Amino acid sequence: MRRAPLERLSIRAALAVGIAVTLGLWLFTGYTFTRRIDEVERRSTEVAARYTRAQELLSDVRTQVMLSSVRVRDALLNPEAASLDGYRNQIHDIQRQIARALDDYQPVLGSAFEQAQVARMRGEVDDFNRTSLAVLTDARMPSAASARDLLNRHIVPRREAAIKISEDIQTLNRLAFVRQQADIVEIHRTAERQSWQRLGLALATSLGVLLIAATYSARLERRLRAQMEHDALISQELHEATVKLIGAQEDERRTIARELHDEVGQVLTALNVELSLAQRNMESNGLSAEPLVEAQGLAESALDTIRDVTQLLRPAALDDLGLPAAIDAALRGLARRHDITVELSQVGMADRLSPETEVTAYRIVQEALTNVARHARATRCRVRLLRLPSALKVEVEDDGAGFASDEGATTTGGYGLIGMRERAAMLGGSLQIDSAPGLGTRLIVELPAGVLLG
Repeated sequence: MRRAPLERLSIRAALAVGIAVTLGLWLFTGYTFTRRIDEVERRSTEVAARYTRAQELLSDVRTQVMLSSVRVRDALLNPEAASLDGYRNQIHDIQRQIARALDDYQPVLGSAFEQAQVARMRGEVDDFNRTSLAVLTDARMPSAASARDLLNRHIVPRREAAIKISEDIQTLNRLAFVRQQADIVEIHRTAERQSWQRLGLALATSLGVLLIAATYSARLERRLRAQMEHDALISQELHEATVKLIGAQEDERRTIARELHDEVGQVLTALNVELSLAQRNMESNGLSAEPLVEAQGLAESALDTIRDVTQLLRPAALDDLGLPAAIDAALRGLARRHDITVELSQVGMADRLSPETEVTAYRIVQEALTNVARHARATRCRVRLLRLPSALKVEVEDDGAGFASDEGATTTGGYGLIGMRERAAMLGGSLQIDSAPGLGTRLIVELPAGVLLG
């Protein structure tokens, strides 16, 4: 019986471990999948941002190169000194913007070829800028025809070279971006495939863990059930042994009571009669019968003691007249010995109950009356018998000192309440105690009615 809590704890532990492992696997799989997808999306976002920024800067470089060539053309067609200074300042501003754009440029992939192309474009742009400024610093401004020739020979080729390189870099970036996106898609597919594999592994592992936990729990449950059945069998055997022991005890009490009544009681009665005859004989002869009177008193006292002991062991009224008569005799004995006002009320007790029920009820009432006499310091005691359709209800109430119910119910000394509970439980009955210090005690017992004897 002591192993049952440990078995239940083991079952709970097995289920808890199985659930914890399963939950941990699912959480780990979900975490790794989410982390992998986040990493792929982060890389994709970074590549897209670098590509967009690089394309914007390259477009800005081309635009500024075109604008610079236009300013050079305008300066050659309008060779006035004041205008030249303005165009020269504009070209310087444009060159500074081109330089900032090239400084801000970051390679999309960072490959050696891409870096070489960027360096080449920077060289072409620098050459274009130097040529543009050199043309504008010539003091002798050419004619319109010479200006066009100068533009076609020096400015336009360098401009086209710079633009061509920027377009090549854009094309390279675009192809690299496409390849990068394809790689990212493949990485995403690989991550998804690996995640599904991990999910499948987690599912299989979870099912395995649950199967192991269920198997272990079933084994523990079978062991627990077997232990409970064994405990129930032992409890049943103990109950049967207790019932037999109480039955044997009652039989022994009945035998001793009969022997005391039939042997010792009759001898004392005969002795008392003989003493009475001898007393009258001596008095008629004028002799003193005082010693015989004392002896007769001792015989009467011994006979009363035998009757009390017989009543305690097994009252004849319980077997011959039934439970109400036996309890009535016990109450009258309580009133006679302890000067307590007693009362017995009964409802529906015309028919006899089974011997087990009558004996159990009488022993509980007997113990309760003993407690009233020894501990309660009561002046009144009332016993009520009520026959229900399938049960017997017994109430014992006094106006004594009372006690705390929880304290009285858990102590084995004093009132003997545990013994009364055990007697009631053996028949499948119940015992309830209602008491408080200074408010008396009320004991309520319900027992199965048993078989009617008629």
